Amino acid sequence: MQTDKTKEILKKQIKRLEIRSNKLVNEVFAGQYQSVFKGQGIEFAEVREYQIGDDFRSIDRNVTARHDKPYIKLFAEERELTVIFLIDVSKSQYFGSKEKLKSEISAEVAAVLAFSALKNNDRAGMISFTDKIETIIPPKKGKNNILRIINEILAPKPSGNKTSISAALKAINEIWRRKAVIFLISDFQDENYERDLAVTARRHDLICIKIDDDREKEIPNIGLFESIDPETKERVLIDSAEIAASFKRESLQFDEKTREIFNRNKTDFISLNTGASYIQPLIKFFKERERRIGK
Repeated sequence: MQTDKTKEILKKQIKRLEIRSNKLVNEVFAGQYQSVFKGQGIEFAEVREYQIGDDFRSIDRNVTARHDKPYIKLFAEERELTVIFLIDVSKSQYFGSKEKLKSEISAEVAAVLAFSALKNNDRAGMISFTDKIETIIPPKKGKNNILRIINEILAPKPSGNKTSISAALKAINEIWRRKAVIFLISDFQDENYERDLAVTARRHDLICIKIDDDREKEIPNIGLFESIDPETKERVLIDSAEIAASFKRESLQFDEKTREIFNRNKTDFISLNTGASYIQPLIKFFKERERRIGK
């Protein structure tokens, strides 16, 4: 249970994050967000008189019949989007060997993207997960919903400890049938989720954001050390250099496997690290996506 002091610290942390996120949105991300995330289709806007060069297939027969001269329908892009964050709140998210925990990076990135959505009058919601679904915040407009999302990321009360990417993907596939922009934020320390990811990627605009910490990829080389088997009491001399090399190799292989999953399913992917700024990777993502859309 949170004490009054803990609640006050969290309140100040969220306020600082709100101010910083809004500043980034106004100065950097708002225009880029709008240029790369399109509406869900087109909607009727108005009618006007037919002009030479107009597509005759757009003629509104009912209005034309009433006015005894041709009118056409005009359509506009349906700008409003639904943005949903799938947030990993498992135990591994509360690790960080640098200045920030992975959970803090998750909250900051989600805040920037959510306030960008707010500025464009889009709705934002969240599903947090461990190896089960923890919290569902329905998509809504407004600052209060975003602040609630941030609060749930920074101070969750999860009942599970492990990670199930599939649980989150199955939930969004079942709960939200209309196309939405989905940001899946996790360290992706999980397996056997590709089938569900493929379904989500076909149905929605899915962006995967992977947050890593260097300490989880490398272990220090401390030379030779002696280990004692707790059962046999046998003393064994171990070379930590060999263990460190093997650990790093397996970590790189796992990262490559994860990247291949994203590539196979044509899923956008952003790689972040607790020891570096998330701003440049986000800017790079927006620019690359804008360039790809413009082709």
